Amino acid sequence: LQKVHVLPQTVLYIADAETFSGHEECHEQKKARKRNSKETAIALEKLLPKRCQVLGLVTPGIVVTPMGSSSNQPQEIEEGEAGFALLFPKIDGVKIHTFHFSKDLKNRVFDESKFAEAGLKNNPDLRVVLLFGYNSWKSGATRFLHQIVNPLNEKSIILAGGQVESFTSLTSENNNAQPGDACGVVGLAFSGPQIQSATVLLDQDVADERTAEAAMQRLKAANIPERNTIGFMFACVGRGYRHYKTKRNMEADAFRKFFPNVPLFGFFGHGEIGCDRIVTGNFVLRECNDIKDDLLHGYTTVMTLIHLGSTK
Repeated sequence: LQKVHVLPQTVLYIADAETFSGHEECHEQKKARKRNSKETAIALEKLLPKRCQVLGLVTPGIVVTPMGSSSNQPQEIEEGEAGFALLFPKIDGVKIHTFHFSKDLKNRVFDESKFAEAGLKNNPDLRVVLLFGYNSWKSGATRFLHQIVNPLNEKSIILAGGQVESFTSLTSENNNAQPGDACGVVGLAFSGPQIQSATVLLDQDVADERTAEAAMQRLKAANIPERNTIGFMFACVGRGYRHYKTKRNMEADAFRKFFPNVPLFGFFGHGEIGCDRIVTGNFVLRECNDIKDDLLHGYTTVMTLIHLGSTK
């Protein structure tokens, strides 16, 4: 952090499982030992200010734009060690906060009053919610995820994310702890009247360069400003080069073609959250009926843009 001139208030870092549980040399014994993911997480958190909110995720694969310039080519890294960290400073007119809901093994019904405590209800400035389910293989995990997603499924809010392998960090003023045997949802909420956002869903039928670029054209049509904007890509582990018949980086390349100056970050996971949805400056969406959007998917990719306003 020696070259960081603005201290972060919120940090989102994502790394693949191999990075967090790989081997490192133990100098005392002169041999390699298995790294503990908690050890790695604690070491990362020590580099950050104590009051910083930190959300750390472990996923099967990573999507990252290398450091140096937002116009660098984003990369889909499906194998090998990789990771990234996004450091958000204080931004005028924007509030970013972490949240965590874990499944209560004693109660089948989720207490929705917890949404208000997390700033996800009765918050007219809420614009974007990034949601990440963990321990999705646990009994009741899918039902619990529906209990979280359904009340937030409003046309004026962008929802995006996916199922990760685990989360390693969640530090905030509440000092939330991760129950080892539970399933749940963690995430980031973005609030502020200047925020603009949009998402598109690449379903199973998107399987070549032409159809991938058509999805990016829909995202481009949202007219989200590219300055001070971040792109997120949440893809199924079944997509990538396997889905595109050994052609690598297909979706990241399609994104770069239409958004040459927007950095792209994300992961390959075990399920996706999102849909085609656009929230622009006047917050008027396409005409819709009372039917809720289907937000939970498999074998898809969700592309998301988040514009944080015109502040410097």
